[in-house]
Amino acid sequence: MDKSSGNAFDTRLFKRLMMHTRPYRITFFGVAVAAISLSVFAVMTPLILREIINVAIPSSDAEKLLGLTIAMLGVLLAQVISQLLFNYYANWLGESVIKDIRVNLFKHMLGFKMKYFDTSSLGVLVTRAVADMQRIGEIFSQGFFVIVADLLKMSFAAIVMTIINWKLALIVFGLLPIILYATRLFQKAMKVAFTEVRAQVSELNSFVQERITGMKIVQLFTREKIESEKFHSINEKHQNAWLKTVWYNSIFFPIAEIVSSIAVGLVVWYGGLQNVADLGAEEFGTIFAFILLIDMLFRPLRQIADKFNTLQMGMVAANRVFSILDTESNIEDAGTLVKDEIQGSIKFENVRFGYVENEEVLHGISFEVKAGDTVAIVGATGAGKSTIINLLNRFYEINSGTILIDDIDIKDYKLAALRKHIAVVLQDVFLFADTIGNNISLKDKAVTTEMISDAAKQIGVDEFITSLPDGYNYNVKERGTMLSSGQRQLIAFLRAYISNPSVLVLDEATSSIDTYSEQLIQSATEKITEGRTSIIIAHRLATIKKADKIIVMDAGKIVESGTHKELLQKGGYYNNLYEAQFLAEDVA
Repeated sequence: MDKSSGNAFDTRLFKRLMMHTRPYRITFFGVAVAAISLSVFAVMTPLILREIINVAIPSSDAEKLLGLTIAMLGVLLAQVISQLLFNYYANWLGESVIKDIRVNLFKHMLGFKMKYFDTSSLGVLVTRAVADMQRIGEIFSQGFFVIVADLLKMSFAAIVMTIINWKLALIVFGLLPIILYATRLFQKAMKVAFTEVRAQVSELNSFVQERITGMKIVQLFTREKIESEKFHSINEKHQNAWLKTVWYNSIFFPIAEIVSSIAVGLVVWYGGLQNVADLGAEEFGTIFAFILLIDMLFRPLRQIADKFNTLQMGMVAANRVFSILDTESNIEDAGTLVKDEIQGSIKFENVRFGYVENEEVLHGISFEVKAGDTVAIVGATGAGKSTIINLLNRFYEINSGTILIDDIDIKDYKLAALRKHIAVVLQDVFLFADTIGNNISLKDKAVTTEMISDAAKQIGVDEFITSLPDGYNYNVKERGTMLSSGQRQLIAFLRAYISNPSVLVLDEATSSIDTYSEQLIQSATEKITEGRTSIIIAHRLATIKKADKIIVMDAGKIVESGTHKELLQKGGYYNNLYEAQFLAEDVA
């Protein structure tokens, strides 16, 4: 569906949405029956009232009057019950459908390549998964079924009008083209307006989320006034988009009210004129019934236009959500190999890769890590060190070359099985707004509190955790803000350790922590790397002296490799890095 299209309705998109109601067929048909019942009971009320005015009252038939009155009460009660069932199950169906779509959407996003998240706004994705989902639910609870119920009510009202007095019906029907034409124009205009509203809502959500997440930077660089002005501009566009919908409503609904009032006036005038002329053409009960039926004919039409707004917003939201579901950005998981254990040998063979097309980051690198060895990768910022880790975990697909683990192409492994054997500790640690225990186990039921505690004692971090309020049940809040960077790093290290990986990766894991935390991690590193393949991306060269091999990178290429002692003896790139770093530390 074209976002800028003025088309009132996208049938293809609606059919796709209706497919999600298949698991709830019984409820769907139940709501449809309730809608029909509502329409039938609605038109029965004016018919009974017509009989009371035309027959029971003039004939002074008390028994007939009582019977008709009881019948009307019964119809009204049935109408209330039908309305209750209709409202509840239409909403229930809507919530069930969006639950299923939301689960599918989240599951789909979990498989996206990191490249997708690199180029997508998190605020927009949150809007799709939350706000847009509610709009889709409203298609069922406040849009489609309500429109169908109102159309049925209008149809029954028109049929009854024609049956009881076709002349008065013609007067009413003569005004319908006016309101139908106005409704059509209104729907087209609202389609465009609501597309703009959703775009502005996404922009607003994205801006607010980014600024709240980066509030420290905003305040550090005194950007409060500038960001406030930007927010004012975005908020104003959001307001104007909504005001456009308000303007269309302000035009349409008075027109609908005027046409309805004119219809009532003409019916009363023509019917009354016939009775005044004593032509016996009309009965007062019929005129009274027509007044009620006109309301049933025109009011639903006005409501349909209003509910169509809801339907339009839901369709726009559905289009946005389905566009993500249709996005093919998943890492290909065609591998079938699942191993309970791997030795951990790693081999890169002429690997080329770039985050952006035609801009290579790695230029045909090749190296080998023997099972159980500790290999360090060093180099200046932007040399491609962290990219190697991203490719090893298949967060991104390589442009060419081969990556092997235990002499098997990593593409031949099932993706989950591959990542299960690799644990990574990043420089920028992410913790969920949860307890320390859950951040370590990631809610894996197989990992008990006792296992976590024992692992923490083994690597020497139990003391710091138990010193916190509630210990392992301490809530670190969003992104772990209640802990220092060093403490977050220790939690991440423990999380990697308890997973018992075959391959351990430390990506600048000690570059931004205090000396005490670094000592703890260095001690733990020696323990966890025993007999386990380890890759250490290091900034502090002093931490990698004991590595079995050091790979030196520059501008996406491997320029040197060897042990610490061998590289110093070469007097090359690594030696220059080492001397520059220690000279800087001596000066400090």
